[in-house]
Amino acid sequence: MKKIQLNGEEKKVCASTLLKLLEELKLPIATVLVEQNGIALHRHELEKATLVEHDKIEILQIAAGG
Repeated sequence: MKKIQLNGEEKKVCASTLLKLLEELKLPIATVLVEQNGIALHRHELEKATLVEHDKIEILQIAAGG
């Protein structure tokens, strides 16, 4: 397990990549925007983006409404 900052809160996770983190959090890749250490990532970058101790991750979930 590693400690990361997830949306401003410390969290312990098992994931080794951002894609695995989304799976661990049960978030569908099609509805999220992800920022790692201040850098916004494209969806195709999530599988290769590795998570390390103390990473700062921001996840925004897109929702349609009216």
